[in-house]
Amino acid sequence: MAVVKLSEEERLALLPTLTQWEYQSESDSIRKEYRFRSFPEALGFIVNLGVEAHSMNHHPELFNVYDRVEITWRTHDCQGLSRRDIDMAKLCDIIYAKYIN
Repeated sequence: MAVVKLSEEERLALLPTLTQWEYQSESDSIRKEYRFRSFPEALGFIVNLGVEAHSMNHHPELFNVYDRVEITWRTHDCQGLSRRDIDMAKLCDIIYAKYIN
């Protein structure tokens, strides 16, 4: 089944459902930075997210420096933002919540 790029209407409706994700218009993507108490926590988050993302065959762009992880979601198959990216952003927040509680 082909992945479809979000329409303008869908994007406007779905982006507000995300918490503190930034829309990047130039790349039609979403980005968020997460902070952790330590490098091992940041790395644990990356590993947990990586396992989930790989099982869903949808992989983020990741950048990590010590206690900071930046994640960007964009679906390359449709050259922009898809519903899968929105769902994965919500999953990131769920996984992150396990580290801050």
